[in-house]
Amino acid sequence: MSSKKTSPKSSAMSTAHKKALANGRNEGRIIREYLEIVEATKPKRGRRRTPESIARRLAVINNELKTADAVTKVRLIQERLNLRRELSGMKSKTEIATAELQFVKVARSFSKRNDITYDAWREFGVTPTVLKKAGIEKD
Repeated sequence: MSSKKTSPKSSAMSTAHKKALANGRNEGRIIREYLEIVEATKPKRGRRRTPESIARRLAVINNELKTADAVTKVRLIQERLNLRRELSGMKSKTEIATAELQFVKVARSFSKRNDITYDAWREFGVTPTVLKKAGIEKD
């Protein structure tokens, strides 16, 4: 007596469902990228660093390294590494503008689908101007 095992019937996703999932993933990626930029550029205490100010400090460090004692050298080397990492993580104005433009295109539908309010976006740090462009207004 041989009995064949049958696998449970798998329900295939419709093309529309697959497109909706892909759209959701794409919108999520766009939102995440923009929010990471917003978070990285939130104002902090003190002067804001620019690529130019970092480059100037790196030049000073390179000069100081020539005459520094061993302990000071290792501190300067660490500062140089930190500054280079910070500089490489900075986004150009073009990259920021592109991310903002993409955010504006998808933020409204993303907000509706995920019940995210104007106030939540504002508390995170998204500017009123960007939210207005996206069609997200205070209730």
